[in-house]
Amino acid sequence: MIPLLAFRDNSCDPRKCTVRRLERAGLIRVFSQVSRLPRNTLLLDPTAGRALSPADRNPRSLSVLDCSWEVLENIPLGSWRHRRALPFLVAANPVNFGRPWRLSSVEALAAALFIIGERDQAGEILGTVPWGRRFLELNEEPLDLYSKARDSQEVLEVQNLYY
Repeated sequence: MIPLLAFRDNSCDPRKCTVRRLERAGLIRVFSQVSRLPRNTLLLDPTAGRALSPADRNPRSLSVLDCSWEVLENIPLGSWRHRRALPFLVAANPVNFGRPWRLSSVEALAAALFIIGERDQAGEILGTVPWGRRFLELNEEPLDLYSKARDSQEVLEVQNLYY
């Protein structure tokens, strides 16, 4: 199992926060300062220049930024070596259902795990939310194709089929 980490700034509604659910289940370690995240983690960053791909398999850890876009703009993320953006996927969470690129933290982590070949762990963390299975159903085809790509370039080619 890949260790899961998160930076959480507590700006979201605690009743809807998927990182809190993961934390209660003992499936993630949460940091209140982004500088505490290890520099060698595979950091899911929507502003990264490279797409996540199966070539990113076997990271030491996988991290998510659980904060608003406004906060994200003020975080200097360039010092992390392994920053990756997720490819096109559709949200299943109740707040953003059906909207592309608007994934909750648990959806982002699960998608990343699925793409790098950790399907069982992806299913486990999606089990912490009632709509987790629906996320996989909505994105079944692209996730399967992304997970078969060789590198970021192939992931982007697949993404172009959907976006």
